[in-house]
Amino acid sequence: MKTMFRAALTGLVLAGAAGFAAQAFPIKAGQGSYSDPGITDDTIKIGLFAPLSGAALAYGEDPLNAARMWYDMINGMGGIWGRKVELVIEDDRCNANDLVAAVKKLVEQDKVFMLNGGSCSAAAVAAQEYVTRAKIPYMMLNASGDGALYPPTDYIFGAASISQRAAGGTTVDFASRHLKGKKIGYINHDDAYGAWNLETAQFTAKESGATLSVESINPNITDVTAPMLKIRAANPDVLILTTYARPATLIVKKAHELGMKMPIVLAVTGTANLKQLVENVGTKDAFKNFYVQDVINDTPTGPKQKWVIDMYKKRYPEMAAKPDHPTPYMPYGIPSAQTVTNALLLAGPNPTREGVARIMRSLTFESGVMAGLISYGETDRAGQESSIFLKFDGDKQDLQPGTYVSRWVYKP
Repeated sequence: MKTMFRAALTGLVLAGAAGFAAQAFPIKAGQGSYSDPGITDDTIKIGLFAPLSGAALAYGEDPLNAARMWYDMINGMGGIWGRKVELVIEDDRCNANDLVAAVKKLVEQDKVFMLNGGSCSAAAVAAQEYVTRAKIPYMMLNASGDGALYPPTDYIFGAASISQRAAGGTTVDFASRHLKGKKIGYINHDDAYGAWNLETAQFTAKESGATLSVESINPNITDVTAPMLKIRAANPDVLILTTYARPATLIVKKAHELGMKMPIVLAVTGTANLKQLVENVGTKDAFKNFYVQDVINDTPTGPKQKWVIDMYKKRYPEMAAKPDHPTPYMPYGIPSAQTVTNALLLAGPNPTREGVARIMRSLTFESGVMAGLISYGETDRAGQESSIFLKFDGDKQDLQPGTYVSRWVYKP
């Protein structure tokens, strides 16, 4: 495991700290007082939160567990600069009010040094004003969180779960380049979440010489007949779905009923449980030409993901024994926690919140988990902006060639 940890710190070479990384962990932090709360000579306190109850449990519980097992591993190796990571865990219930309340509690009552959490974009974005005013580094757990990443701030960062802007761009890139689509049907949500991915979908389609036929639907839609008839009339070469799982089920079922044979590409937002998707659609025949987006570096059971799965099974044997566990979102928690520990390592033996946030704003590293680098820059706080795609026939997933990277760049 120590070898794997060193491998996960490969990115520190990209940050210009290879020699430093090799020496830092055995060194004891200096004695004395610290300007920021949440840090002592022996501990550093981090607020970790996700939806741990309610309908969004599947999006948050396993990513939080993955982050926690990474921190546990760091502590087992002696901590960072001799400090053990002390976690304070909260349930944000995928609700904006609850998440903001949890963040305020963690900062004001628990006095954490920094924040790592949030699996639901709208809830995570709601904390933006408070976090920037408090000037506390905030690493999202697995929310896409575009509304808090663009325009960029000094304190809020995304890591693993691809931003919606990158999700929209990479699905269109895959549809046009790999599936040779020139006319692309595109179904998104009629909210801010949908607007984020549509922006880059349109940008990428224009770059690729493709046209989009767009239908924006309510996330709570119960009858998709009307938008699907419009999509069928447009006669697209490929259909892209950037919806949540429930609308995706209705769309895939309706496409099969209408005899629509074009390839369907489902974005990562709708892939929480593919087995359940097949059961809800009711027939594997609907998946004869079906692709799913993912943001990890392999199929969920592929060799590149083995070390993550093995760590999860060892740390959470009872969870791992449950049906459908680990969930597809589990690995996302690893690079989120890696970003935190890498930044703390580079900040030196006496870190400050401001110093850690400054390091995070220019950090680049290879996680060993995700499809692309975790990378930040002057106008980029999104972290991971790459995708892979898997062909899914209702039973198995086959990795398709290539990694697709968003070419859209935020311009102030």
